[in-house]
Amino acid sequence: MPVQQYDIIIIGSGSAGLSVGLFMNKAGFRVLMMSKTDRDIGGDCLNDGCVPSKALIHVAEIINKARLASGFGLEVAGSVNFQKVIAYVHSKQESIRQHENADWLRKQGISVALGMASFAGKNEVEVDGQTYSGKKIVIATGSTPSRLIVPGSEKVRFLNNENVFELESLPGKLLVIGGGPVGVEMAQALSRLGTAVTLIHSGNMILDRDDQAIAEILLAKLREEGIIVELNARLEAFLSGTEAVIKRHDGNSYTFKFDAVFAAVGRDLNFKTLCLEKAGIRVHDEKIVIDKYLRTSNKNVFVCGDVAGDLKFSHAAEFHARILINNFFSPFKKKLDNRHMSWVTFSDPQLATFGFSEKQLNEKKIRHLKAEQTFNTDDRAVVGNFEYARLILYLTPKNLFGNQKILGGTMIAPGAGELVQELILANTSRISVNAIFDKIYPYPVAARINQQLVVKLKESSLNSTVKKILKGAFKFFG
Repeated sequence: MPVQQYDIIIIGSGSAGLSVGLFMNKAGFRVLMMSKTDRDIGGDCLNDGCVPSKALIHVAEIINKARLASGFGLEVAGSVNFQKVIAYVHSKQESIRQHENADWLRKQGISVALGMASFAGKNEVEVDGQTYSGKKIVIATGSTPSRLIVPGSEKVRFLNNENVFELESLPGKLLVIGGGPVGVEMAQALSRLGTAVTLIHSGNMILDRDDQAIAEILLAKLREEGIIVELNARLEAFLSGTEAVIKRHDGNSYTFKFDAVFAAVGRDLNFKTLCLEKAGIRVHDEKIVIDKYLRTSNKNVFVCGDVAGDLKFSHAAEFHARILINNFFSPFKKKLDNRHMSWVTFSDPQLATFGFSEKQLNEKKIRHLKAEQTFNTDDRAVVGNFEYARLILYLTPKNLFGNQKILGGTMIAPGAGELVQELILANTSRISVNAIFDKIYPYPVAARINQQLVVKLKESSLNSTVKKILKGAFKFFG
């Protein structure tokens, strides 16, 4: 068969691949997208990650609020119909799948090749015996859950984000391995639906990437809900398909019986079947070697999304896509720079983090000021019963005009992922905190907490010298 020619070939059809492919198609280029199967279009986000997990979390929040209503005299009884829960999750996936499938992409003018892709040359990729050539090729093949390997692992059928949404019934007793975002989110959601959950984490605190003091607040909330969390503990072995040996930080081990194990121990990059050597693409330490522009050792082949070995978020994949699209057309090349990256753990309460952390600022020797704000005097938090919430910001040092910039921050609160959006905008666009100080917030929106912190910053500048100046100005101009 003759080699088919395209302007750009995208291997993979998740958040990264779709972001590049859809734009290039709209810009008038001949685009070929490759996916293992039609159902794989949409990638991890649609099929195994963001969409189904957030649908499950949504249902779990409804169930939890129904139980909390008993505190106000409304008694709710009965058990959760898990089949209906999973049916709801699947219905939301299918709703989104209407515009993330091969037929829909073809109707937009994009060519789609289904099957296992592998390089056949520097600018050629083969799928199912057909060879395709592209002026530019983007590898956007994502990642998959890492396997948990300890003695006896072969005895256990593990759950992970790829199969948990296919469960037919809720496990009575669940062992969650890993205290990162996926482990925490799924532990809480399944606990709220009726599973007895024990979470094992090898670190000192859950959510290692986030501020420890903020993560401690979430840990306390998880434990309040009845989730058993073992820190500084590790899984030593499986004795059978329902028994595990867990070693605590004090050196003592115990046997734990379970009905299912959810493994959230990291992700592996998907590229090993691509025959990268045929395209002259180097690999080192199980990662594709790339430069700061997401380009491989083959100047016409790029990476995008999880497979880049960078932060594994859907929005990071979209960020990569914007870098590539800019660099395809502009002489002013953009580099991969995560200084404004943000992420949210969609637990209840949510934990949102953005920009530089305190550790990064100290490592880079960037002068900064740390400002903290509790929610216990915020009217919305008081009536909404989330006085425990907290906001931390890292700012540039004070100056005469008070136009400090936000370098980074973190918040734990219900809906924190939404509340920090204006702070992320200020961080990304280097907007002065004066803009937040001057903003008129409708009372009593929860986002007023951002202004409360800025007001406190302003008040802290009222030293004796400033007070004298203000008194003079009041006397003279007032």
